[in-house]
Amino acid sequence: MARVTDLASLFPPFGLHVRAGSLELRPLTDDLLVGLGALAERGIHEPDEMPFYFPWSTAPRGELARNTAQYHWRVRSSFGPEAWDLQLGVLVDGELVGCQGLTTHDFLVTRTGETGSWLGQEFQGRGIGTRMRRAICALAFDHLGFAEVTSGAFLDNPASLAVSRKVGYRADGVRRLKRREGELALNQQLVLTPDTFVRDDQPVEVTGAEALRAFIGLDG
Repeated sequence: MARVTDLASLFPPFGLHVRAGSLELRPLTDDLLVGLGALAERGIHEPDEMPFYFPWSTAPRGELARNTAQYHWRVRSSFGPEAWDLQLGVLVDGELVGCQGLTTHDFLVTRTGETGSWLGQEFQGRGIGTRMRRAICALAFDHLGFAEVTSGAFLDNPASLAVSRKVGYRADGVRRLKRREGELALNQQLVLTPDTFVRDDQPVEVTGAEALRAFIGLDG
């Protein structure tokens, strides 16, 4: 058994670090959760919009920051080979700007998972969404053995759909979903494979993937 020397020894996702130029994906340790809650409360989308499957971002001020922290604590506690949700803070030039996730069930059999993300409203429209999606997909394909990565976006969310097109996702059907109370919304399903993945010229550097692979049951 590995010797326990730090938090990453107890929870290997805490040792993961992904860098692509000035953009970083870092584990959401408690110190980053404080900043993430504050970022969410400054706004993610306009009040009449809803980009998420579940309208978590409409919680009142104060409650939203607390809910955000509690969600990430629950994610950590349930992380294991059968099902895991890798949630990473997104930083640009050292500043926290959003969150990038990669969620999967029965990964050792399916080798598939879904990306999900959000950016603080003040950081949108700068190309960060495309960069962070490319970074998480490079991690998935190059270091974690994914055969495909899926995503989804409501048809009234053109910014997210544009990111998916730039990264190389292809359409994979439309789902009819309840979004807010009494509201039907159409959700475009998307799928990306290594051969359709559109990379840019920025290399993606990853550390800590070996311990994560062992933690989720890869490499024996």
